Amino acid sequence: MGERALATFEQAAEREGVALPVEDWRPAARAVMAASEFVGRVARQQPAAFVELMTQGRLAVDMDAAAYAARLRERLADVPSGDEAALTRAVARFRVLESARIAWRDLAGAVPIETALAEQSDLADACIQVALAQLDAWARERHGTPYGPEGEPQSLLVLGMGKLGGRELNFSSDIDLIFVFDGDGRSDGAKPLDSADYFKRLGQRLIRVLSETSSEGFAYRVDMRLRPFGASGPLVVHLAQLEHYLLTQAREWERFALVKARPITGAPSIVAAVDGLLRPFVFRRYLDFGAFESLRDLKGRLERELARKGQHGNVKHGAGGIREIEFIVQAFQLIRGGRDGRLRVRELTCALATLGELGDLTPELALDLDATYRYLRRIENRLQAVGDDCVHALPEDEFARARLAWTMGADDWPALCHELEERMSRVHACFLEVFNVSADSEGGDPEPGGDLAAVWEEEVDAGAASERLATAGFADPEEACRRLASLRASSRYRSLTAVARSRLDRLMPWLLADAGGAVDPDATLGRLLTLMEAIARRSVYLSLLAENAQARQRLVELCAASAWIADFVTRHPILLDELIDPNSLYEPADRAGLFAEIGTVLESLEADDLEAQMDALRQTKQANVLRVAAADITERLPLMRVSDYLTWTAEAVLEAVYGLVRAHADRRYGRPRVSGPDGERAPEFAIVGYGKLGGIELGYSSDLDLVFLHDAEGKDEGTDGPRPLDNATYFARVAQRLVHFLDTPTPAGVLYEVDMRLRPNGASGLLVSPMSAFERYQNESAWTWEHQALVRARVIVGSESLRERFEQARATTLRQPRDREHLREEVGAMRERMRRELAKESDGRFDLKRGRGGVADIEFMVQYGVLAGASATPSLVDYSDNIRLLEALAAAGEFESDDAQLLMDAYRTFRARIHRLALLDEPAVVEPDPELTEYREAVASLWLRWFGGDPDRVS
Repeated sequence: MGERALATFEQAAEREGVALPVEDWRPAARAVMAASEFVGRVARQQPAAFVELMTQGRLAVDMDAAAYAARLRERLADVPSGDEAALTRAVARFRVLESARIAWRDLAGAVPIETALAEQSDLADACIQVALAQLDAWARERHGTPYGPEGEPQSLLVLGMGKLGGRELNFSSDIDLIFVFDGDGRSDGAKPLDSADYFKRLGQRLIRVLSETSSEGFAYRVDMRLRPFGASGPLVVHLAQLEHYLLTQAREWERFALVKARPITGAPSIVAAVDGLLRPFVFRRYLDFGAFESLRDLKGRLERELARKGQHGNVKHGAGGIREIEFIVQAFQLIRGGRDGRLRVRELTCALATLGELGDLTPELALDLDATYRYLRRIENRLQAVGDDCVHALPEDEFARARLAWTMGADDWPALCHELEERMSRVHACFLEVFNVSADSEGGDPEPGGDLAAVWEEEVDAGAASERLATAGFADPEEACRRLASLRASSRYRSLTAVARSRLDRLMPWLLADAGGAVDPDATLGRLLTLMEAIARRSVYLSLLAENAQARQRLVELCAASAWIADFVTRHPILLDELIDPNSLYEPADRAGLFAEIGTVLESLEADDLEAQMDALRQTKQANVLRVAAADITERLPLMRVSDYLTWTAEAVLEAVYGLVRAHADRRYGRPRVSGPDGERAPEFAIVGYGKLGGIELGYSSDLDLVFLHDAEGKDEGTDGPRPLDNATYFARVAQRLVHFLDTPTPAGVLYEVDMRLRPNGASGLLVSPMSAFERYQNESAWTWEHQALVRARVIVGSESLRERFEQARATTLRQPRDREHLREEVGAMRERMRRELAKESDGRFDLKRGRGGVADIEFMVQYGVLAGASATPSLVDYSDNIRLLEALAAAGEFESDDAQLLMDAYRTFRARIHRLALLDEPAVVEPDPELTEYREAVASLWLRWFGGDPDRVS
């Protein structure tokens, strides 16, 4: 066949007097024309142009949309003004020739498949852009330029959809388009038109030029069915119509189509406006696991349509085909793209690589899907290059099969089929797993026994329902029945949409079965039902749990183990996403990992989108706290490491918030400046952490004790921006915005409660203190209890120079010589006052934090030891956490080694119990047990030995 096509081409060239190349081009031409009847036909019909491809080296160079557009404009130079038929022929002739060129490069193995697909897409872009520009110019000659109500010129935005939008257009694909214009307006010519009419006519003409068949063939089949309202909607929509449609009538499957939407033409203003409408519709800020359900339903409809048409062996729509890979990738894009900008990409292979990096797919699976996708696209291209036909089914006749095997480099047809079957079977297995589909029924998880479904649906009487719940494991089945009935009778359940109710009805039997197997089924069910009532109207979360059995089981495990986790997730249901991946759920990020994670999240947000930044940081912080709690409650994390992780989380958040706040302030006011003998410099700002933050001992619900400092000492030159401020006001604004960012409630919750009472002069003092004033205050005015607090203070955020200056000021203050007896009296009196006012002991119960012999006693003894001994042993001020301070006190001889070890052991034991009680959502006030009593009495005895007091009140 190749020999015959080659001979026909040579005869056509001879007839037209076209000189053939002298190089030995025939073997390559023979092979390509054997693989593609289309290439042979184009060579025969356009011999001069085809020879030009070979002689000018264009078969060896890549082309982009700009290069194609430039060549097409040259071809249109001779098209008479207004001659639409001539334009149609010229565009078709150009598309056919350039497609043959791309086919040659692909079939000859000169380019990878992604280059062939990108060039096909760029060729389509150029045809659309140049044809539209020509038609628009002719329309403006007749009707003038359309202008909006504010006098702004209007343009037509052409959105490329599907594979065109993703720059993955196959050889003979339809092109899916949507037309959008700005809005109301009118042209200013001799025969003016309303903008709607103007752009409707322009769109109709563009479709005709691209799709009508002429003597040169046709350019593209144009499909407009993806436009708003489908085939029944207006051909061209304006921005307000598009917005209304997306808000009120757009269907779920349209989000999948719009993932790849890409502007091909249009002024920057309308491109930005359309992007602003599409992005929140496609990529929702919350995690949308309904995407799985919708995509599964969509694929089911496509498969039924294929079966009805009798099409089998389809590399696009068949099991394990191109469409399933697209569905896998798009599902994750829609679920997570609202929160992770790295997934908001149009190219499937780019999204696949990102999914592998993020861990949504294993790196090995992502690479396998990528290789199979490219393989299937090569087959698709080879099938379509035969005759420029839009086919996806494997051939039936022997010759076509042999040709396809040859072009794919397979030994024979059976070998090709074997490799294809292996690859597609792996894709289909991945699809079944991702979409939670049974390999037998392909209809989802098997239903839990009908016994529990009947209980939830109230299809059995109360006695039978209680019996079934008792069999499932519930100790108080009657109470479980009452709780279920209460949820069904609640206003939230009654007001659910049909979709949400269906999802909840599908989910509840599974939850009952899972909760029945928990250690305490009744308590677990109560926590789960509270969560279900909270999330019922957000059916996406119901879909997550219904779609992912492992996530559901992990939720039950955590709710069974911890009332605090159950409440935390109920208040922040977006954290349900964390249940999907057990590797990340039980592996909280360390300080460096959190900095990297926060940086990645913030990079995807607009610099001035404060709301998005606040929500993103809250969600990231909450997710890591949940990971810490999950690792803690399941004993995957040593108990004494919990505070480290929680403190690192706060440090990373503070660093990020400060960066955002400072960038905003600098954009608005400029950077502060001071001048002195050494010239001008930029003063610095520091965030100092006190208390549990300073001591690296944060708990799950700890607030942050903060002090803000700056070193703007010298001549105040003010800020250098558009709205200059004096330095003190500038830093006060920074501090105010920091606190606002941290403790303002948003739909995503609060980052941290902030306590600023430890700043110099307390609540009446400046929000931000100059460093020199802080130093004077500590040396001249601070109370002893403020020096005690300074023992556990450290800089969390700040420049190295200001950090060193603070450490020096802290060390100088703490190393002051002190009268030990007077110090002992002051520390003891303060501790006794705290115990009277804050301890919550009664009836022999032990307040682990504030009670006699508890954590506060240990902390006060440590602070006393540091203040008493630091003048003689300067190294006592090197640390801010109690364990290392106790070690230092023992090394310095301030505490006996046995006493210091006792206090460390007691401190660890008390804090471990406090963490565990927090996860159980119980106060840190307990009935004494032997271990706690032994430590409590020992700590209290040490207190009496050093500070005195009533020995009868030791226990």
